[in-house]
Amino acid sequence: MLDPDLLKTFVTLSEQRSFTRTAAQLNRTQSAVSMQVKRLEELLGTALFARTTSQVALTPSGEALLGYAHRILALNDEAVGRIRQHQNEGQVRLGIMDDYGTSIAPPLLASFGQRYPRIHVSMETGLTAKMTERLGEDFDLVIAMHPKGQGGGDFLRQEQAVWAAAPDHVVDAEAPLSVALYPSGCLFREWAMAALDKARRPWRLAFVSHSSAAVEAVVAQGLAVSVFKSGTFPRGLRALSKEDGMPRLPQAGIRLHRASALTEAGALLASHLIAGIRRDAGAANTR
Repeated sequence: MLDPDLLKTFVTLSEQRSFTRTAAQLNRTQSAVSMQVKRLEELLGTALFARTTSQVALTPSGEALLGYAHRILALNDEAVGRIRQHQNEGQVRLGIMDDYGTSIAPPLLASFGQRYPRIHVSMETGLTAKMTERLGEDFDLVIAMHPKGQGGGDFLRQEQAVWAAAPDHVVDAEAPLSVALYPSGCLFREWAMAALDKARRPWRLAFVSHSSAAVEAVVAQGLAVSVFKSGTFPRGLRALSKEDGMPRLPQAGIRLHRASALTEAGALLASHLIAGIRRDAGAANTR
């Protein structure tokens, strides 16, 4: 059996080509390094290093062993890391926007659960502006939307606010515009109202809901227009622009906020969400 500790010394010596430097790097004495090399050579029945007064060089047998040693040590590290991952446990409370909670988060939470089966995540969707005020009390992590360049936390991706209507819906420039929006406190609600008022476009609030799915359903029936994020824009709807008489809306930044006293389980989930959402945003930009 090849002892990983002996292989680690062997690999380090093959890189350093010096017993002195190897001993310093491994925090051992030179005699201990020499003894480990000798044990490995006795085990394999061959010399692994050719020693001269100026340096230490690999023999042909040493060169043959080196690739195997790297692979064995890498597999050892992978096994230890995987077992330690499965030992992590805890509870993480996540607050997130409704549309992200139904489209972006589920696959990321599924992959996180496979990697850390003993960490349990509870998720609440809704208006995240108020959730950030409850960090530490009710939430460990909150993914929230802010005006571009504001909000603090970890930046995840940028979103364009986009007007939406049913595919066959024709916006009547003369009639008051029926709008389906989210409750007070939603950034898109504020932006939509302010943009319509600035453009002096007559409108009426026809439908209000916390649920993005409910708003989408109303819009899909041609009963109203609404505002969605570019990254989660419903496939069955049509994006409206200035050609449809709609005023342009601002861009938003999606950011992750952490409780001040975050557990290791919470930090692991935060890192997983940051990597996944940024990767998804990058893939979307290349499509």
